[in-house]
Amino acid sequence: MSGPAGIVVGNILLQNGIDCIIADRYNREEIYTRARAGVLESTTVDLLKKHGLADTIFQNGYTHDTCEFRYPDYSVVFDYGKLADGDVHYIYPQSDLNDDLIQRYLDAGGKLLLRHEGKKITQTDDGVIVECYDKDGDTTITIHADFVAGCDGYHGLSRQSIPDGAVDIYTKQHPYGWLAILAYAPPSAKHVIYGLHHDGFGAHMPRNAKISRYYLQVSLDDEVTNWPDQRIWSTLAKRLAKKGWTLKEGEIFDKRILSMRSYVMEPLQYQRLLIAGDAGHIITPCGGKGLNLAVQDAGVLGEILVSYYQEKRDISYLKRYSEIRLPYIWRAQEFSCSMLHMLHKSEDKDVDNVRFFNKLSESKLKQLSTSATFARDFARNYVGII
Repeated sequence: MSGPAGIVVGNILLQNGIDCIIADRYNREEIYTRARAGVLESTTVDLLKKHGLADTIFQNGYTHDTCEFRYPDYSVVFDYGKLADGDVHYIYPQSDLNDDLIQRYLDAGGKLLLRHEGKKITQTDDGVIVECYDKDGDTTITIHADFVAGCDGYHGLSRQSIPDGAVDIYTKQHPYGWLAILAYAPPSAKHVIYGLHHDGFGAHMPRNAKISRYYLQVSLDDEVTNWPDQRIWSTLAKRLAKKGWTLKEGEIFDKRILSMRSYVMEPLQYQRLLIAGDAGHIITPCGGKGLNLAVQDAGVLGEILVSYYQEKRDISYLKRYSEIRLPYIWRAQEFSCSMLHMLHKSEDKDVDNVRFFNKLSESKLKQLSTSATFARDFARNYVGII
């Protein structure tokens, strides 16, 4: 589990009287501290609301409907909420969302095995056997089930349990790295800022009144040790510079380098093992799609499993999960990849190639102000209407 996908599936099943067990290798505190995303699309919030799981988002979160693209000599403030017919982003930490969903599950009587690491998945003609190692009891337990919802991430047991060649894999390594930073610093603006500088991309992402998220484009072979705090702040100030604007600094409590890569598995199923979230697809952070795709996967998967049981469907009915989700996943991948290349300085070593690439990116960004059709399409994709 660790992310919200598994606990969303669990809540939906439990609400419909379907017995399930959730196992996670971490304890609750570790689950809370591992999560770092925090941008929820309207479609994601609508899905959670449909299942009675969004109350705390409305109570404690806040909305964004504007972002800004900054060049050193000009900027474009983009009112995507207006262009997307009022749909917005909700800013709510994934750590809090995870905790809310876990509490709802437990309050409803859900079975949750924490510090239980999956070791083996065995499929039979009429079910699945999952072996988990209990870290506290130093024993192995066996769970018998009809199906497994594999929501344990790219490095989890679920993906590794699928034999080579059983599914199609599509993958792409992008030529960019990001230094991702979290700091106890109040937002320097109410909206997201994307800095497009000749030295590289930079970003400012408000999280709440006391914490902000930042990104800096770095080379793939860069290391966190090359980035002391003062270098981070000075580089952010340079790449996000705007006359009359000041970057608010604070204590940096997390920094790591992310490799920009894309990955999709087709189908999101191997027999009785159904895959959701990062176990089935990795997307770049550009556009804030990863958390949203995972929750939306879980919503569709949970509802299909409910229909399977309530309508006494044949197992072939579960193919609908991949048929519904994969088109959305690929559209999100296309948008995220397009936005990634639009925002970044080219890493090409050929000067002419770099100059040409940068002019293409600039042309695309200018269309946000000059082309109503392009701006509306970008806004709808950005906010998640895809």
